[in-house]
Amino acid sequence: MPPVPPDPPPVPPDPLGDGLEFATLGGGCFWCIEAVFEQVRGVHGVVSGYAGGTTPEPTYREVCGGRTGHAEVVQVRFDPRVLPYETLLEIFFSVHDPTTPDRQGPDVGTQYRSIILTHGEEQARVARETIGRLESEGVFGAPIVTQVVPFEDFWPAEDEHQGFFRRNPEQPY
Repeated sequence: MPPVPPDPPPVPPDPLGDGLEFATLGGGCFWCIEAVFEQVRGVHGVVSGYAGGTTPEPTYREVCGGRTGHAEVVQVRFDPRVLPYETLLEIFFSVHDPTTPDRQGPDVGTQYRSIILTHGEEQARVARETIGRLESEGVFGAPIVTQVVPFEDFWPAEDEHQGFFRRNPEQPY
C-alpha cells in the first residue's frame, strides 16, 4: 500500500505571506487621494475604484451619475509594520475635508462622500477611535461625517483613472 500523503498545511490569513494589509478609503475624487498615497512610505500599491454601492462592475459614467450608490475610493496596500493603520487614517483625514457631506471642493454628489470601508473589526475600531480623537481635539471645528462601514466589494476604475497624476503631471485638478 502506498504511503498516504500528509494533509496540506492550512492556508494562512495572509496567503502571500508578505504581511501587507488593505485599506479602502474615499475622500472626494480618487485621483487626488491616489496621488497622495502613492508617495507615502509603507504603501505598496494604490488602485482607484468604486465601493460602497449596489451595482456590480460600475462604470465611471454610472458612478458620476449617482445611479450606483458607489463612492470614488482608493484601495491602498500597505505594510502596517512601516505605516500603522492609524497613521494611514491621519494622512487620509489631512488630505480631504471630512466634515462636508457628499462634497469635496467643487465635486458634489454621494460619489464624493468621505468613507472608510474597513477590512475587519480591528480596522473598524481604529477608525472609530481616530474619528473620536480628532473630534475631541476639535481638529476640524465641525463634526466629522465620514462613514465607517464594513468592506464588501471593490471595483477597479477604468485604466485611464489609474495613476492619473503620474501620467498627467501638468493637470491642474
